[in-house]
Amino acid sequence: MPRTATVTRETAETAIELSLTIDGDGDATAETGIGFLDHMLDSFAKHGLFDLDVTCDGDLHIDDHHTIEDVAIALGTAFDEALGDRAGIQRFADRKVPLDEAVAGAVVDISGRPLFEFDGEFSQATVGEFTSAMAPHFFRSLATNAGLTLHTEATGENAHHEIEALFKAVARALDDATRPDERREGTPSTKGTL
Repeated sequence: MPRTATVTRETAETAIELSLTIDGDGDATAETGIGFLDHMLDSFAKHGLFDLDVTCDGDLHIDDHHTIEDVAIALGTAFDEALGDRAGIQRFADRKVPLDEAVAGAVVDISGRPLFEFDGEFSQATVGEFTSAMAPHFFRSLATNAGLTLHTEATGENAHHEIEALFKAVARALDDATRPDERREGTPSTKGTL
């Protein structure tokens, strides 16, 4: 069965339409009003081989926080729905990705137990209209709503590279962890459920 989900999220701060196909071709359309976030979502889809279509009308006259957070909530919800009972998936993955002087890593467990950790600092406070500190917040919101244990890290000298490497590392780890394992039947847990 195709692992897909469509999520609509409407609040007083944002209106989001998002569709996700886990087993995709890496095609993305992202229109959030924040150019760098659109670039990161394109990169996330391309390197995770996810098909992603997202539009967000957010209160950018205030700042970027609500848009970035709510897009991550919608994306995490879509992953949760598309994965269903998680039967037959790899579950665990670990990836490191360099981008010029920067390198980022992600370790993921599709555990059903949300937890997020980030180790690192960004070299610049903003990238375009994207506040660098929102990158870890994006992944915290994603992990919480997708039911992921996600540990991440990033180092470098350029925040654009550091954040982009982080998005790519998480995408690659999620691609690995969500892949079917033909040797497994049922949910990959001694509990019998995730």
